Amino acid sequence: MSDQCIFCKIANGMIPSATLYEDEEFRVILDLNPAARGHALILPKEHAANIYELSEHAASEVFVLAKKMAAKMTDALHCDGFNILQNNGEVAGQTVFHFHMHLIPRYESDQVSIGWKPGETTQEELNDLVKLIRGE
Repeated sequence: MSDQCIFCKIANGMIPSATLYEDEEFRVILDLNPAARGHALILPKEHAANIYELSEHAASEVFVLAKKMAAKMTDALHCDGFNILQNNGEVAGQTVFHFHMHLIPRYESDQVSIGWKPGETTQEELNDLVKLIRGE
């Protein structure tokens, strides 16, 4: 736990939150600035600034928890869809540097905008990227 991290304090119960779920490793809270009704955050209790610092164990467990929470929230909120979102780095939209996963229920009439304009690529560029990322 980092003494300077607000999400560490929330995850470990030092700051009150609207908690939906808690176990030894995670706390799931409602977001105070929701994108949509029921927007929640999964917070690991152990500090990791981003996915790169997150342990492999926590990384696998957070996705299991996200699946369970998405199903429970969909049933309870009767939403029409669901986004599971995680940002790493300021340029990617991360504003609090404690790993967290957004659980965003989606509704037909919501004003949430998560997306990008699809780009174009060539087969040559795809092949080059495959080699680069594989380290070939």
